[in-house]
Amino acid sequence: MIRTIFVILYFVTFFIVTIPLDIILVIVRRYNKGLSDRVSRHIIRWAFRCILFISGTKIEARGVENIPKDRAVLYVGNHSSYFDIIASYTLLPGPTGYMAKKEMKKIPFLSWWMVFIDCIFINRADIKEGLKAIISGVEQIKSGISVFVFPEGTRSSTGEMAPFKEGSMKMATKTDAPIVPVALTNTRSIFEAQMPRIRKSNIIIEFGEPIIASELPKEEQKHIGAYSRNKIKEMLDKNV
Repeated sequence: MIRTIFVILYFVTFFIVTIPLDIILVIVRRYNKGLSDRVSRHIIRWAFRCILFISGTKIEARGVENIPKDRAVLYVGNHSSYFDIIASYTLLPGPTGYMAKKEMKKIPFLSWWMVFIDCIFINRADIKEGLKAIISGVEQIKSGISVFVFPEGTRSSTGEMAPFKEGSMKMATKTDAPIVPVALTNTRSIFEAQMPRIRKSNIIIEFGEPIIASELPKEEQKHIGAYSRNKIKEMLDKNV
């Protein structure tokens, strides 16, 4: 439980100490969004690395060279832990926002930082609102900011992948952005497997070769979510 307590204390301390910075970044964002975004990304990456250190999490990164450096992409990953975002964000080379459920927008301070790094909030229960979020993702990718999505729609309680929802893949097909499949292995062992304790863990995050939807056969283009899921599963099976 000691690691859990330290992580909680770190979160609380971070949010309290950075309140003045939050206010400054809100003001700066009105006049210079680019500067605000760069500062926010550096702070969040540093904060996430601290959390991983405190929790005793070590990452083995594979395939980072597969990530295109010259354009925004759609990252597509499996989701089984709260630590999926914390761990993966530290490895991403460019500006990236995550697709997150709308309930997180109501969490004080945390939601501010999510906005600062261009996260997109989605209401999965409302089709119209969900479509608006996808459109926001399309515009974000066109502006040069990558989007990271977990197409299962929610965290897996067993570690086994659920079917991927095809809707989120439109962010790639509408922009012709590369889809980068991301396999997150063993992240449940950090927290979810023995909740509420945080356990020292070794995890693997592998980035697969980019998928260009327009270059796939037409039948696979219709089911690009399933195609991406299969690529992730191949990596997961290999890394277990």
